[in-house]
Amino acid sequence: MTAAEKFQALLHTHTKYNAEAYNFIYEALDWTLKHVVHKLEGMIRHVTGQELCEGFRQHAIEQFGCMALTVLEGWNIFSTDDVGSIIFNLIEFDLMAKQETDSRVDFKKVFNFEEEFTLLPQCSFDNDTQEWEIKYSKRPKKKRMASDKK
Repeated sequence: MTAAEKFQALLHTHTKYNAEAYNFIYEALDWTLKHVVHKLEGMIRHVTGQELCEGFRQHAIEQFGCMALTVLEGWNIFSTDDVGSIIFNLIEFDLMAKQETDSRVDFKKVFNFEEEFTLLPQCSFDNDTQEWEIKYSKRPKKKRMASDKK
């Protein structure tokens, strides 16, 4: 069976996530290898579930900015548990490899999507390059008022 046939079988078997969600996981893995793991050690090695989740988070923000949460939810990715499910679906169809120590638990509640993907854009103009730059920071949590507590 070719990789394309395996991928079609996966999509037919596991219908919760669409092809874009799986493709984004591959992109996030590649991004993680280049920016998270390589930066830490200077060499490529196996990526842990937590490292992949962090790379996934950073890559989603880089790609989608303030729309990251909306895009991910549109793909039925609501938590790092979903990231783990996608990874293990790919493993099941031999489209990704794992080590014996890898587990779905590695992806359980690594971070809260709403906290990490509710972002404030910060724009600035770089006079040297004559270009606008945009960076994102987490929105501060709203303080609950006594009247909000019921």
